[in-house]
Amino acid sequence: MLSFRHIGGYMDNSCKMPRHIAIILDGNGRWAEQRGLPRFKGHSKGSETVREIVDHCDKIGIEYITLYAFSTENWKRPKEEVDEIMRLLRKYLDELSKYADKNAKITVLGETEGLPSDIRGKIMEATENTRNNTGIKVNIALNYGGRQEITNAAKRIAALVKRGELEPEDITENLFEKFLYTKDMPSPDIILRPGREKRISNFLLWQGAYSELIFEDILWPDYTKEDLDRAIDDFKHRNRRYGGVK
Repeated sequence: MLSFRHIGGYMDNSCKMPRHIAIILDGNGRWAEQRGLPRFKGHSKGSETVREIVDHCDKIGIEYITLYAFSTENWKRPKEEVDEIMRLLRKYLDELSKYADKNAKITVLGETEGLPSDIRGKIMEATENTRNNTGIKVNIALNYGGRQEITNAAKRIAALVKRGELEPEDITENLFEKFLYTKDMPSPDIILRPGREKRISNFLLWQGAYSELIFEDILWPDYTKEDLDRAIDDFKHRNRRYGGVK
């Protein structure tokens, strides 16, 4: 368990506390299948877990949380499952007004043009209503793919070079990052994957270059705030060298 110091009645969790946690929401379908339920029932239970974990992150002082909710590859799943994910997404986006009241800021990462028009409208409403909030930043990766993100950034930079607005020698890592969905955000300190798989599945490929990877055997619908606390405790005991020696 996490061991926070308490000062004046408040938790002092600033020592090596991650600023940004990114989570691959994995295991919803398998959770349902283990219980003899349709796969979409797992996504419904998983959406409840999302709310609990986001609320917990807000309470313990995490600044950014990025949730990998729907990838560009997820369109290959059975239509019934995709339709149910979209239905839950509509419901979840409607509920994001609660986060506006909590001073959370909502951002959606991905190719939103590929989503149904009503969902795009809900995304615009959620992001606009929370634009000026200064609390926890909740990033939802929808129709997202890391390779696609990098390719799109390269195309936009190439177009500037072609128009003479940018010289090739001006292209740096810092400049490239400004063309990613996550511009002006810190890279994730932790990329967490429940669900028993041990891969990052095209998620935050650029941003996760030095993220600490934590893989869990727990399926996402069963994930709890205590599990997250243990993951943070694991992170706090790691020595992050960024290629150096210390």
